[in-house]
This record gives sequence, C-alpha cells and structure tokens, in this order.
Amino acid sequence: MSVARFPSVYLSDEHATLRASVARFVDEEIRPNAEAWEAAGEFPRELYRKAGDMGLLGVRYPERFGGGGLDFLSTCVICEELVKGDSVGTAVGLLAQSEFALSALADEANDELIETWLAPAVRGEKIGAIGVSEPAAGSDVASIKTTARRDGDEYVISGSKTYITNGPRADFITLAVRTGEAGARGISLVVFPTDTPGFSVGKRLDKLGSRASDTGELYFDECRIPTSNLIGEEGKGMHYILSHFGGERLVIAAFAVGIMERLIEIGIEHATQREAFGSPLMGFQTWRHRFAEMATRCEATRALTYQAARLLSDGEPAGEMAVSMAKLHAAEAVQNVAAEVLQLHGGYGQIEESPVPRYYRDVAGFSIGAGTSEIMREIISRQLVRA
Repeated sequence: MSVARFPSVYLSDEHATLRASVARFVDEEIRPNAEAWEAAGEFPRELYRKAGDMGLLGVRYPERFGGGGLDFLSTCVICEELVKGDSVGTAVGLLAQSEFALSALADEANDELIETWLAPAVRGEKIGAIGVSEPAAGSDVASIKTTARRDGDEYVISGSKTYITNGPRADFITLAVRTGEAGARGISLVVFPTDTPGFSVGKRLDKLGSRASDTGELYFDECRIPTSNLIGEEGKGMHYILSHFGGERLVIAAFAVGIMERLIEIGIEHATQREAFGSPLMGFQTWRHRFAEMATRCEATRALTYQAARLLSDGEPAGEMAVSMAKLHAAEAVQNVAAEVLQLHGGYGQIEESPVPRYYRDVAGFSIGAGTSEIMREIISRQLVRA
C-alpha cells in the first residue's frame, strides 16, 4: 500500500526515474535483510559496492570524479527511499559516506586526494567516515583536542574521536584535527588512512537506534601521515566543516520525510485490517484525523526540505537558515509520527518482529545528529536578527 504524494514543483522526470531505481534497490537488497542486519549491528561491506555501481554514493559530485553531477534534490530522493528499507542504520551508513565523509573532499581537496580516496569511495570500493566529534566536543566543534603537529613533511596525530559512524571499518577518515591555536582558527581537515600505525578502534557503541550502522570510538597514538593529506588550507577546517553541515542536515530532514511516508503506509495498512469493537481502526474518526495530521506533517516537512535543497544547490545564503528550519521541523515531525503509529499498533508495536518499534528508536536521534535542535534554533534566531 502506498500513500498519495503531491506532485512537487521542485522535482523533474529525472528525479522520478531516480526514485524508482532506488526503490527497486531497497526492495531487492535492503528490506529482505533489514532484520538480520539490525541484529548484527552492521550491513555487508558489499552493499557499498552495489550502491556505488548504481551511482548512489556520488550522485551530487562532478562526473569527472565518477559522480552523477546532479543536485541536492537528488540526494533528498535517495534518502527518502533508502530509509524505507526498514533499516535506517543501513541508510545512515551509506549516506555517512556519500554526503558526510566525501563532501569536503569533493569541494576542497586536490586532484591526488580525490583520485586516491574520493573516486574509489564513490565506486563503493573504499569506506569513508567523518571524524569530528570527541568525548568533550560534540556541538562545540571549536573545542576539539585531537592534535596534528608538523614534523617535517608529516603530521603526527594524537587524540580520540567518538560516535563515529562507519568508524570501526572505514578505510579512511575525513578527520578534524588541531594544527594551530585554540579555537576555530586552529582546526584543519586531513584524510587519515586507517591502516596508519598507532590507529585503533575502541569499543563499538551499542546504540538506541540506527543499529545496522557501525559506530565506534577511535584512538590516535602518534600516528604519522603525509602533510600532503591536508584537505584545502591549514587552519580552514572549521570553515569547511560548517559549510558542509548543510548537506548533513538535509540528509536528516529527507530521512524524516521517507520514514514518515513509510510509517503512514504501515499504519494505514494496519488500521484497515485490525478491528476493534467490530470495526476496523480506520473506521474510528480519531484515527482518520490522526492520519490526516500525520500526512500534513509529512508534506510540510517535504516542502521545507525541498526548498532547502534548492537553495543549497543554488548556493543561496538563505540555504543555511532553510536547512536548519527543515531539520528542526523534521526531527519533531517524524518523532510525532513514529509515536502515533506505535500507539496505533498497541501491543504489536512493542514486538521486535515489527519494524514500527525499530523506526521509533531510530528517529530519537534525529534531534541530535548533524546538529542538535537547540543548535538549529540558535542558527535560525541569529539569521532572523541579521535579516
């Protein structure tokens, strides 16, 4: 059963073709395996290769890098469909590579780094992660302490990172390090190969949601990498991180749209089949109206998200505010819909054989990842004052 979706003025026939292709990929490769992958805490490495073969890992990057040369709206379409596979963690693992780990490389790195790391990652041959968060530096990125001191033509890196999606099995990390003074101006980005001596993975983190994405603690003990692995310019890492947060936040918002659509589909199917007091649940006005509210939340989120995607693709300054609004609204909307559909399922909504409790757990982190809702409100309020 599918839910009616409004035609969008933002999407083209090309986007519709992409959506159908990703939906088939989900039906064939993800949904049949979702329960097993969630239980295992990871999905097979081969899925990166399959996604790369379909062009899903570089849809937004230039064709000369092996990408599709498309736009942020294409990223939204991919996100919406991937999360309908009943394993949000799988979608998170794939997008943590394509949008989080690779975006700064695509925009700021030199040709050698792009050829060595980005191009193979777009093909799904290498796995990438973004390494920013630390035990004492989450939202406060400027406080990171992992250091990279110069020693001739090498950086010597020491420190730790945590909550790193793809970290336990990444081939490389787009790593935020401190190369200079305290504060934002002392931060740089480097490509860190994980076969570097002195690197180790701590414990894999047992998460509430997105359980099929491997997430871990990473440690760096006097690790030496070439200074040529610097992305862009030294001391501009904070600028690169902030300028690419928009793409990460858009991913969360688009995930929320896809999850709401999937949950509403599951909910309507259940409500038309499940009877109470001699009538299907859908026969009760209270549930019909709650579905109306859920569908409205979904469409409102989609409209905000697509507008943000268009502004980001066009490089408009308003894109930062728009994507912050989209993510803020999306996190609250999807958590509401997940709670409603869980309530609709009653006792069955507590049973792990249903994807409903899985989605309920998965969306709990949407108000935290890629910038908390508190940070989103601060960004929006600052933009309002400037306007």
